[in-house]
Amino acid sequence: MKTKYTSEIFEILRRGRFICSNSPDDQIRMLYGILEEEETFIELQSYFNHINYHLEHGNEYFYFSRSESNADLDRKLKKTFGWIDLLDFLKTFDLSFDIGFRFSPAEITNQLKNNADLKNKLDNLKIIGADKRNYSERVKKVIEQLVKDDFVALENEMNETYKVLTSFNYLKELVTAINIPEEVENEIPE
Repeated sequence: MKTKYTSEIFEILRRGRFICSNSPDDQIRMLYGILEEEETFIELQSYFNHINYHLEHGNEYFYFSRSESNADLDRKLKKTFGWIDLLDFLKTFDLSFDIGFRFSPAEITNQLKNNADLKNKLDNLKIIGADKRNYSERVKKVIEQLVKDDFVALENEMNETYKVLTSFNYLKELVTAINIPEEVENEIPE
């Protein structure tokens, strides 16, 4: 039996968003609980397959995947490289940046004042474009991208605190899946 929330689940996931177990949004957490019921998940997975959307269950999150054409794969690879650079930037900001981590844009901006490696990584982030604005505007753009991709959510508007969502596991699993054979690991690209 499909749930009365099927349409709502579809509308969220079809936009490339995640449904996370630790979302600060009560409605998203409720939808996560519905999808976590094995019988409902299997039924919705079958239902969405008929319209060419594959309901996937990650580590504490749900998302849609689809078969892609080669043109789309090229676009996805470019986006993936951007995510890898972003993950590197965030881990340079704080090694403990992971699921449930809380941070504010001011904390990142303050660390940029004393951390040359972090500044360098921010300068090279293609995901925020080549526009050379001040650090706080660039950090704001990084966070906007993280929110848009559903890896973090604003938890507290008063003190502008963000929380890392379980969908962040998607990024970590993506990087872990990259396998570079030892024989090419030390090669210098042409």
